[in-house]
Order: sequence, then structure tokens, then C-alpha cells
Amino acid sequence: MRVLLTGHQGYLGTVMAPVLAAAGHEVVGLDAGLFADCVLGDPPADPQGHRVDLRDVTAEHVAGVDAVIHLAALSNDPLGSLAPDLTYDINHHASVRLARLARDAGVRRFLYASTCSVYGASGGDDLVAEDAPLRPVTPYAESKVRVEDDLHALADGDFSPVFMRNATAFGYSPRLRADIVLNNLVGHALLSGEVLVLSDGTPWRPLVHAADIARAFAAALTAPREAVHDRAFNIGSETNNVTVAEIAEQVAEAVSGAKVVITGENGADPRSYRVDFSRFRAAIPGFDCEWTVKQGALELADAYRKFGLTREDFERRFTRLAVLRAASESGAVDDTLRWRR
Repeated sequence: MRVLLTGHQGYLGTVMAPVLAAAGHEVVGLDAGLFADCVLGDPPADPQGHRVDLRDVTAEHVAGVDAVIHLAALSNDPLGSLAPDLTYDINHHASVRLARLARDAGVRRFLYASTCSVYGASGGDDLVAEDAPLRPVTPYAESKVRVEDDLHALADGDFSPVFMRNATAFGYSPRLRADIVLNNLVGHALLSGEVLVLSDGTPWRPLVHAADIARAFAAALTAPREAVHDRAFNIGSETNNVTVAEIAEQVAEAVSGAKVVITGENGADPRSYRVDFSRFRAAIPGFDCEWTVKQGALELADAYRKFGLTREDFERRFTRLAVLRAASESGAVDDTLRWRR
């Protein structure tokens, strides 16, 4: 297929593009480039693509495309809370506009990167499946729910949206993010000798490696239409349903000499849920996630050491909110996060 991959210069897109290419697809990227320079290690070989803000996409960008994989978004909760209007403008309105343009251009499959955080605080010990009530507690998660609803309304006999509700990602990517839980804890452990947990450690988190997300999207891209059409899928593995305290212990094992420190200063995080991932395995026979949290912690520690991660990089270059603040303060972007001409 000829696949338009939005967010191809992001944390997940940089991992996903070569997986899609290796499967024989022609990958065309689309990215604003806000995080293109957030590279740890060897610069990635990006596919040919469009440097364009998601809000400025036109019909020309989706012409001749067989499928769209839509990853691009303002992609963390602190940023969404800081700029909720921008989060809804980019994550919700621009995403739905892209889907309409794709449908009108004859695109048949639209894989949307949603999130398990749409479940919010599940309020129980049972595993959360796709038909559970959606209780988003942040603008970021709320924007994902709104897009799912609007894409559902666009589904028809020719246009198949698929909602990929990813667990919290982890693992090495050439375009690193240090502001997601496992990546952050491993970096802090290496740089300070402490695995620092600011919550009380009790919230449950479902985690999934970036490479497993890429494999899942590649599988959904070519799955039979009846298996995936207009359906939501949790992407991850029950093995990686872990508490924040358990994540911290895995990090301490991966980083020799690191000590777990749970301060509890931020209290109990309301985002706590364990997730059932069986629907996707049933839809895609033979698929399962390959990476455990422990393996991911070891991989990250090795990569951080190999490529010489510094505290400056950890706190600024690989933290989304810090990158955007620096771009804004320098005048590189305007108050809507568009590049200045």
C-alpha cells in the first residue's frame, strides 16, 4: 500500500516507518517537524514526506494514498492541560478534518492512534475491555474520545476507521521521549542513582513497547476489513499491566545501584486502570506483544549509556513540554505552535 504516516518524525512514527517499509509498503510522512531534532543516537532515515502542520493539511496531501496511519498529536497530559484549546484544535478538529479529506480522496483504511487513557479511573479491579465506559480525566484523553466518536460517524462501506487504543508506550526510539513513565524512570535512575516516583506508586499502568505498537499497526493495516472495520482495540499485553511501584522496581533491577524513592508528593494519580488486550489478538490471529517492561528497562539503560544521555538532554531535548516552551520563547513558533515564516 501507499501509506500516509502522520507524525513520522515523532517518538512512535520514527519506529513505525521502517516497520511499514520492511513490510513492503510505500511510506509517505507528514509532520510539522516540531520534534524532528529530538534525536538520541544515529539520525533516523526518514521516509519522503510533507513538512506541514496537521491543521494545514489539504486534499493534495492525501491524494493517491491507500491508507492513513494517524499518529500526529500534542501528545502528553501536562501539555494538554497547559493548552487545552490547542489540544482540541490539533488533536480533535484537525484529526477529523484529515479523516474527511482522506475519505473524500478514496482512502479505504484509517488507523487512528488513540489511547488507553480514555478509560481514566476505571474504579475497580477488573480488566478494562473496549466496551467499558470512557472516563477521560485530561484534555488529551478527552480529545481522543471526541475523535473516535467523529470517525465512527464517518465510517461507511468504503471508509474503515480503526481505533488503536495504545497502552502507555515505552522503549528506545531514535527520537526519544523522556516524559513517559518507564523512559523517564530509567533516565532518572542513570543520572541520579534514584528511581524517583512522585505519586504514591499505587496506580496501575498498562505499558507497551514502541516496537510492539508498530507491529500492531502494521498488522491492522492489512487485516481483513470485517475484522477491524469501525472497531476499537486496546494495544498491549496483560503481562505489562503493572503498578507504578512495580515499574520502579523493574527499573532498579535494570540500573545497578539505583534506589527506589517513592515520595508520594503528588498523591494518588486518578489515572489508574488495568486493561484487557484480548480483542486485538482475536482479530489478528498470531499477534502478541514481544516486549516486557523489564526488557524495555534494560534496552533503555543500554541506549542511554551508549549514546551518552545527559541531564540537559533528559530534561529539555527529550521532554515535549520543554521543547515547545523553548521554541516559543525563542520565537521559532508562534502562540499557536506554528512555525514562524
